[in-house]
Amino acid sequence: MNASSTIPARRVVANICLTLDGCYRGPGGPADLAAIVPYATTDVARDHMARFVASSTTAVLGRSNAEGFLGFWPGVIEAEGADPRDVAYARWLVTTEKVVLSTTLTEAPWENARIVNAPAPDVVARLRASGSGDILVNSSVSVIKALLAADEVDRLEILLVPEVVGGEARLLEEGLPASTWSLVQHTAGEAGELSLTYDRVRWRWRRALRTGSRSFQRPCLSNGDVNSCWWASRLNRT
Repeated sequence: MNASSTIPARRVVANICLTLDGCYRGPGGPADLAAIVPYATTDVARDHMARFVASSTTAVLGRSNAEGFLGFWPGVIEAEGADPRDVAYARWLVTTEKVVLSTTLTEAPWENARIVNAPAPDVVARLRASGSGDILVNSSVSVIKALLAADEVDRLEILLVPEVVGGEARLLEEGLPASTWSLVQHTAGEAGELSLTYDRVRWRWRRALRTGSRSFQRPCLSNGDVNSCWWASRLNRT
């Protein structure tokens, strides 16, 4: 979605856990989550997850995340002593529409899932055109990166943990298009973790017919709220 677009009918929400140095895992490879896992079961983390799941009706997943999530979460539903928020997420994941991006799978072995072999921005554009509710990309890093590069993320849900891990597994890489975001929610946990919600600020400008003059249209957050955007005080300046 480019800067001249209107507010989308369906919002694309990307959720990810990051360390202070912007990494989604440690330098030891995909399984190196030792710095993040201790914070994933805090009340702040569980409330963070419950909040964005409540408005989401479609999950977009990369193949590896689909295999990991759907190999683990269904078993939580009947697990004795499971946190009710974990059970709610597990039920949501099993029953919701799931679009799994893969170049190798041809059939989905999971309930309510389908396989799509196409670039993530194209898939999201098609999902935006029909249905209702948010489109959630939960921790699928390759998908989130592709959507950020195409400016197709409307909301970033970040669980920021007070750890520095080093390495190069960073979400935000060089070459991304410039973008502006508004902090719309933040909660701090006792262990120092932060639940952060950022909405993409999308604003449009048009060049007036007279030479050297610009007229700015109203900036808007992806959720349609302009009140929290400080640009609101600078509207229609020429």
